[in-house]
Amino acid sequence: MRKYELMTIYPLEDEKFKAGSDQLRADLAQFGAEIEKEEPFGDRDLTYEIRKQRRGRFVLFHIKANPAKISEFDRQFKLNTNLLKYLFVLKTEKEA
Repeated sequence: MRKYELMTIYPLEDEKFKAGSDQLRADLAQFGAEIEKEEPFGDRDLTYEIRKQRRGRFVLFHIKANPAKISEFDRQFKLNTNLLKYLFVLKTEKEA
């Protein structure tokens, strides 16, 4: 298991945000990832328009996951229509 940071962007609507974040947590649990910490970053302007959205709600997750499962997360997250964008970053030993 390695440590990752997962930055996610959701639509501003509360029901879409809740549905998207609940689905993301379910997907992480399904593939055996462990959420260590969740940090809301608030609502921010997007640099460019994503799915006709100019603003998004940002949330940073600190997770532990098997590196072999990252491609499966990617496939599942693409199916989540309430998740605008996401990015996995591997934490180095110094950061962990």
